[in-house]
Order: sequence, then C-alpha cells, then structure tokens
Amino acid sequence: MAVLGTALAAPTLPETKPQTVKKTISPEKASAPERISVTGHLNHERARIFPGLGAVDYTIDQRQITTTPGGQNAAFSQILLRVPGVVLDSYGEVHVRGEHGGLTYRVNGVLLPEGLNGFGQELDTRIIQSVDLLTGILPAQFGFRTAGVVDVTTKTGDSLKHNQVSLYGGSYNTFVPSVQFGGQHGKLDYFTTLSFTRNNIGIENPSNTFRAIHDVTEQEKAFAYLSYHLDDTSRITLLTSASYADFQIPNSFKTFDTTSPDYTTLYNVAGVNPHDPSMNWANLNDSQTEQNYYAVLSYQRTTEKLNLQVSPYFRYGRIDYTPDRDRDLIYQGVSEHEVNDFTTGGMQADLSYDIAPHHTLRAGLLGQYTSERLDTDTLAFPVDDAGNQTSDIAKRMIDNTGNWSVEAGAYIQDEYKITHNLTFNYGIRYDRFASSFDDEGQLSPRANMVWKPGRTTTLHLGYSRYFAPPSPQYVYPSTLARFSGTTNAAANTIDDATKVEKSHYVDGGILQRITPNFQITLDAYAKWAHDLTDLGQFGRAVILAPFSYKRGRVYGAEFGSSWRHGPWSLFGNFSYVKTSARDINSAQYQFDLAELAYIRNHAIQLDHQGEFTATAGASWTTKHDMAYIDFVYGYGLRSGFANLEKEPQYDVFNIGYQHTFTKVPVGHDIKIRADVMNLFDKRYQLRNGSGVGIYQAQYGQRRGTFFSVVSEF
Repeated sequence: MAVLGTALAAPTLPETKPQTVKKTISPEKASAPERISVTGHLNHERARIFPGLGAVDYTIDQRQITTTPGGQNAAFSQILLRVPGVVLDSYGEVHVRGEHGGLTYRVNGVLLPEGLNGFGQELDTRIIQSVDLLTGILPAQFGFRTAGVVDVTTKTGDSLKHNQVSLYGGSYNTFVPSVQFGGQHGKLDYFTTLSFTRNNIGIENPSNTFRAIHDVTEQEKAFAYLSYHLDDTSRITLLTSASYADFQIPNSFKTFDTTSPDYTTLYNVAGVNPHDPSMNWANLNDSQTEQNYYAVLSYQRTTEKLNLQVSPYFRYGRIDYTPDRDRDLIYQGVSEHEVNDFTTGGMQADLSYDIAPHHTLRAGLLGQYTSERLDTDTLAFPVDDAGNQTSDIAKRMIDNTGNWSVEAGAYIQDEYKITHNLTFNYGIRYDRFASSFDDEGQLSPRANMVWKPGRTTTLHLGYSRYFAPPSPQYVYPSTLARFSGTTNAAANTIDDATKVEKSHYVDGGILQRITPNFQITLDAYAKWAHDLTDLGQFGRAVILAPFSYKRGRVYGAEFGSSWRHGPWSLFGNFSYVKTSARDINSAQYQFDLAELAYIRNHAIQLDHQGEFTATAGASWTTKHDMAYIDFVYGYGLRSGFANLEKEPQYDVFNIGYQHTFTKVPVGHDIKIRADVMNLFDKRYQLRNGSGVGIYQAQYGQRRGTFFSVVSEF
C-alpha cells in the first residue's frame, strides 16, 4: 500500500501559489524533468482557479490506486476509504467526518450535479489520473455540499502513457472486461474508457453466508474526454459519461422466512397459496435499475494575470425499482413499482486575478435547476384501525408527484500573503435555495490562516459558515393521505418539509515532517448545525431520502503518518468522530411516534457515526513488481431504537501482487495481478437492519480472490 504522504507547497513571490494543507496519499518523488506542453500549462492554470486555500487536501495518485485492492478495478469508494476520516457504510456509501452525504463531486474543476442516492458507483476508477479530497475549512468557491470536495482530475490523451485492454475476474463469478485508449492529434486531445461488470455480489449480503441469494448485477460504463486547443492560452473541453446498471435485490431469511424468529407477518393474497414452494422467500425477484448520464462543456482561458473557466453542464439520473408482485404482497403486504428521476442543468463560472504581488482575487458564480419526479404504482391491502388485514384483494394506488429546486451562489475571496510563510485566505459567498417546498438564503463568511514557522512544520486554523440544501425529494401530504387505511400507510401524518442545513465549522491542525522520509499529521474539527440533514432508506427500494434534526453537533480528530525508503512504503491513519442530534423536524411520517418522542427529548448519535476507523498498509514497488498488504478497521456505526446500540467492530486484511512483463509480444507490456480481499475471511456486520433510517441488514464481503491481465500498447 502506498504511503499517506504530506506536503505543502511553500509560497514564492511574486508568482501566486495557494498555500494548502496538502497531504498526498503517495509519497513525494524526486522532481522529474518538466514537460513543456500546452496541456500541462493549461492544467496548471486551472489548478490556480480552484486551489485548496487552507483546506485539508488529501491527494490520491496512480501509485495509491495501484496499491489499493483491485487497483483500477476497485470501486471508487474503496479508493476514498484509505483517506483519514472516511467511514465505509452499506451500498458502497462513504461518510466523511461524521456526515451522511454532503460531498461535492467535481470533474476537472467543474461541478458534477448531485444525482440520486442509490447504490451504483457512478464514478469509474479507470478515468482517474488523480483525485483530491478536500475537507475542513473550504474556501468560498465551494458551496452547497460542504462535507468535502472530491475533485477528480481525469486521464487525458496527453497524460496516458499506453492504451490498455484489461480482463479482471475471480470470486463471486466476477467478470470485468475493459478498455481505455487516448492520444493527441494536432490540437485535439482525447481519452475514452469502456467497461462491463458482472458479479454475484452487487449489493452487500443481508446474511453472513458466503454467497447472497439473488444478488447478481450487470453494469456498463463509458466515459469520454475531448479537449481542443484554440491557441496557446485557451481550450474547449467536453466530458461525457454514461452508466447503466441492473441490480437484483438480495433476499434474506431473517426478513422473510416463516420459521425465523424475526418473521412476524404473512398476508393472504387472493388466488395465491402462500405455502406453495414457488412462493418461498428465496424466490423473491425484486430488482432495481440505475441510469446516470452527464455532459460538461468547459471553456478555459489564461493570460499573465487572469485565469477564467466557464462551464455549462447537464445531468440525468433514473432509478427504476421493479417488485415481485405476489411474493412482495405475501411477505410485506405491499408491492410498489417506483420510478424516480432527476434532471439538472446549470452553469458555473470561476476566475482568478493577480491584483497585487501579495494578493490573488478569486470570484465566481453558479446556478442550476433540478427537476425531480417520483412515480409509484402500488398494491396494498385494506386494514382496520388496529392494522389488521380486512381483505385479501389488494388495492391499486397510482401516485405521481414531482419537485423542483433552484440553487444559486456567488463568491469573492482574497488570498493574502502576509509574509513568505504566513497566508490569510478570506472570503464570502451568498447562496440561495428555492424549491417547491422551501425558500432560504444565507451570507457565509470563510477565513483560514496557514503558517509555516519552519521548513518542517505547517499549522492551519480556520472558520466557515456553511449552507447545505437538501435534495428535492419532498413527499406531499396528499400522498400520505392516499395510502391511509392500507398496509402502506405512514407511521403518522406529520410531514414537515426538510430545510437547508446551516452550520458553523472550525478546523485546526499541524503537519510535521520528522525526517525527509517520515511525517505525521494531526487535525481536529467541530461543527454546530441547525436543521442537520440526514438520509435514510424507508422501503425495500434503495432510494435514500432526506430528513433533518432541529439541532446537531459533530466533532472529531484525524491522525496520519507515512514513511518511505527506497522501494518500501508504510502508512497508518486513525480517525475519531462523535455526533449528537436532537428532534427530527422533517419527514416525521417515516418514524414511529415513540421514537420521535424519544429523539425530541434526548440527544442521540447519528446512525452513520463511524466512531473509530483506522487504515494501514505496506507496499514494495520496483520497475517490474509490486506487492502490498492492506488493513481496514471500523467500529461505531449505530443501530437499534433511536440509534442506542452499536454495530460490532471489524478488521479486514487484504494482500496483492503484480508483475509486469515488458515488450511481449511485439512491444506490448503485460501486467499480471492477483488480489486476495478479506484474507482471513472475517465475517462482519455493517448493519443489522435497525436504526434511524436503516432498512436492511448487511454484511461485509467474505474472502475473495481476484486476478487481472492488462495489455498495454
């Protein structure tokens, strides 16, 4: 495993370079000869528009990706998991610093509009040249989703050393062919990747068995990058992405077996014998399809003092949940076909201008419109006041609703180099959120001080005011009324709309280089929020919906260390986070009245609080060989009534080896790789199916062995 390195670019004058608490995942390498190219020049200037400006910045490069289990075939969430403060959850979700979601995704500095909260991993690791995770005190140009910024720099034809054809497979009937190619033709620079994935563990197993029942997935992904240089100072870039994924919803005896102690209800369905062997719970055939498409067009221009980027973008996402009519009615009393889609269009413009030798001004604006649609076709049984089924003939109810939202923001900020080793970054932004269910705005100051008292020490301290709108997924009272008196009735009829989360955030830390090869980092943070936003799954369809708490608090600390000598690299990270929230004040109909009353009068911990997490690893890398060992530890996700219980701790080891055969055949390079994930076959539970906003039990992946062959040409 590559090292979690830490580096700070020291300021030089008069050229303006941002001071950022930058912690590179891979260790620093000796300086390579500078490559003179228009592409490299424009990429550097784009980085000046979007600096970290005092935020904690973890950079993941190709070396780190290579030494992550699975390499370029790893899920994007697994890449992020090796960063301090990141917690793994079900459905491939990651939580950063105690936040459920709230991550902003950017591709080459351009916002990727928020999609639906399903479980498909839309971003493909194969497209990544490097990725930065910015957390802490974000500068003023970052708004709305502020738990962190995942900024992906894609591969380009200029950066691509070889075209690749790859075949990856192994346990769980995994089969993943892929291809990536690119190059330069005159002023045109291009890169494309295509992949197909099939396996028998598309979603986490709801049981601790080796193989899940009914869990096949097939996924197709495509990505294209095209950049045309108008001249030496400007270019137009087009990014397009498409993903289509089919998932079977896994079945669990804990939920549906009539002999299980967890089993409670069996419904009578007209014309269906529930004891017919074909109606067994193991034959349930629920499925979900996810589609995501986006396109980003960017114009970039740079002059001696001015750097400008303007980017219109578009995104469409769709989740289609298809039930198994009769079996769902037997075991759940409800069969619901759901189609949920998002369409977003927007424009982003950013610039930086060197107004004085010690000052760099940055400003920009963003506006986007989102349309959300939720269409449901539901079968449910009539019930009496006590909830008892009164008829074996299901009632059909069609409900088609929608929401809209407008998000707009503008900012201005100044990077002031007070001395050669002290930088003050300060700014202000105004955000507005208007929707079919809410209308709010806020003026948010940001300030951060970065001080480097010596060559080996860097300290930072800052404050931010954040404004984080919810996704437009409000369910109207008319919908709740439609299902009243049926097996699909809400727990209650309280239905306040989710409001914008507004918070105060402070962060401070130190980076200390003990020796040229060994360094440590320590960072602490705290957040106080009004209308704290959370997400939950409230039905068998995997569509996460927002709700909020009236008050919330999050605080924690992160530690990182790294060492490198010759071909050897070592790293170790540890994180602690504590959360507290009180009084659910939106979407209350999703919760029992007893739980609502308890949370109104008691502060509880959030379900996604991964209280303790640790990652560590060692790797050995030479020109032709790479070997690694990798370790992940987690403890503290909550469960039970009002999140009063904890899930058990887990620790997972992974190992891998890769060898490169050069110039065979006909000048090709061939890479052969093997990975063993969960080496000791640890059985560990992520979720037991209980907790605030938790629907289904889920276990981590059991031991798997995977192989890949890559041909580079």
